[in-house]
Amino acid sequence: MSRSRSGALTLLALALAACSPASHEPLGDFLARTLPAGPGGPGGTVLTAHGDHITYCQGFGLADRATRTAATCDTAYDIMSITKQFTAAAILKLEVLGELRVTDPISAHLGRAVPAGKRGITVQHLLTHTSGLPESLGDDYAPLTRDDLLARAMSAPLRTPPGAEFHYSNTGYSVLAAVIETVSGLSYERFLAKHLFAPAGMTSTGYVLPRWKPGQVAVEYDATGRSMGRPHEHPWGANGPYWNLHGNGGMLSTARDLFRWHRALMGDAVLPASAKTKLFTAYVPTGNDGESYGYGWNILRTDGGRIAWHNGGNSWSLAAYARSLDAGTMAFWAGNQVRREGRWNLEDLEPGLTLGILTRAAPDTDSAPETPPAPWPA
Repeated sequence: MSRSRSGALTLLALALAACSPASHEPLGDFLARTLPAGPGGPGGTVLTAHGDHITYCQGFGLADRATRTAATCDTAYDIMSITKQFTAAAILKLEVLGELRVTDPISAHLGRAVPAGKRGITVQHLLTHTSGLPESLGDDYAPLTRDDLLARAMSAPLRTPPGAEFHYSNTGYSVLAAVIETVSGLSYERFLAKHLFAPAGMTSTGYVLPRWKPGQVAVEYDATGRSMGRPHEHPWGANGPYWNLHGNGGMLSTARDLFRWHRALMGDAVLPASAKTKLFTAYVPTGNDGESYGYGWNILRTDGGRIAWHNGGNSWSLAAYARSLDAGTMAFWAGNQVRREGRWNLEDLEPGLTLGILTRAAPDTDSAPETPPAPWPA
């Protein structure tokens, strides 16, 4: 199940201490003492950026143990619930284009699919996890169509009245994907590819549209080290994951592409300043100290400024993406095995790992511009 695993209390404590001498430890040294090492350790990638420059991008471990393929800066991973920020940005793009407003009731775009008892749900309620819809409607890989998802979501009892409380909802973000398709006339992925990814220069992010090179997509592993295959080898439909996952998770991307997304958000390549203000506004407390939810992002207020972040995880992989909105730094990491029974668990390491990487993203000296992607064998 694609979901956000919150570690905000630990994140806040670490963020408040971000100016301590430990934050000046070189990133490579920090990763060497923090990440599980040795045979059977996870494979993954870490990237940091400051402004429009990559300051660190390295793989660790193996992306595919059977072929001994090393993880690199261009390895593609399932980024899971980090997908939600793309869904939110797509909604804001439609608002910029004059096709909808976030204050619209969802019935304005989904019509008769929305029963009377749910006509109070607005687009903003879905964006901020305050719709009252359930967290999920079943297994990620159940073969649900868009119409199936809408029928189940609209018949499910609400946990709370719309707008009343924050309750994290993957279902709500799949409903947003349905709104994007209905309003735009394009598939969810094609809308993102045209209006977000292409303007940002992102060539390796999506469900089925990117042309992955052999060995580029990481294999995932369970807690015993058994191969679970690549994300797109699980049961998917013709347009990507089925609709328990569509729009709320399952997107594949690379560290380098997520740097390009960070760079685009620093300018106006995908959204104007007014829309980005909405994206990163703290709308509703999540229940974690100092943290609220924006549109597809957790917003954490610290003495050092605002941090926008989101993570994503399933039973096999884990990833986290964080941006300092005031310092202009960015951190991304992903691992293709969440835990090893009796040895290590990335979920336990995640909060400290994410903030430890982010606080080391700004170099002491000028960094080099983005390097071109490494070549991949045909």
